[in-house]
Amino acid sequence: MLGILGKKIGMTTYFEDSGDAVPCTVIEAGPCVITQIKTKDKDGYEAIKVGFQTKKEKNVSKPQRKGYQDLKIAPPRYVKELRDYPLADLKVGDEIKVDVIFKIGDKVKVTGTSKGKGFQGVMKRHGFGGGVRTHGQSDRQRAPGSIGASSYPSRVWKGQRMAGRMGGDQITVRNLKVVKIIPDSNLILIKGAVPGANSGLVEIYKN
Repeated sequence: MLGILGKKIGMTTYFEDSGDAVPCTVIEAGPCVITQIKTKDKDGYEAIKVGFQTKKEKNVSKPQRKGYQDLKIAPPRYVKELRDYPLADLKVGDEIKVDVIFKIGDKVKVTGTSKGKGFQGVMKRHGFGGGVRTHGQSDRQRAPGSIGASSYPSRVWKGQRMAGRMGGDQITVRNLKVVKIIPDSNLILIKGAVPGANSGLVEIYKN
């Protein structure tokens, strides 16, 4: 599957030639360098490992540092395996660029990690309506209320919606449209919102 790694920059408005205003997410996609190629003969499946951005050599373990030095590439900050990637004439050290994979009008899916919101109550986490303040209930406004019967089953059902950690999940949004590509800056504009905070890592795949 054709794909690339990128960094979410933020959102903007793009005006088409017709004058329509399109809400877009700006992503710095690539360039990604190929660090390893896996084949069916050797590994049992076809895939490539790609690296995105770079980090200081002092922050890389010695074995990894030696491997990257042998490949003559800078240590990547992020490494991801893309399975079922068409190998064609690819070789280790090649760069994958956004304008080679995608074009305007393509449908893509974007995977990212949603914003972490910490420990939240049931009203924010699940959209509960909260309790009433009648009959002396002065502390029930944001409480979950009853969480189960007493005599049976005498326990709380698994999966009961309650307060807890919210956000920080891997989310994929499909069928997003590529509005514009700026090759000089490695930027891609995608219609709509994509998961994650600004500067977060995202994966873009061609549908």
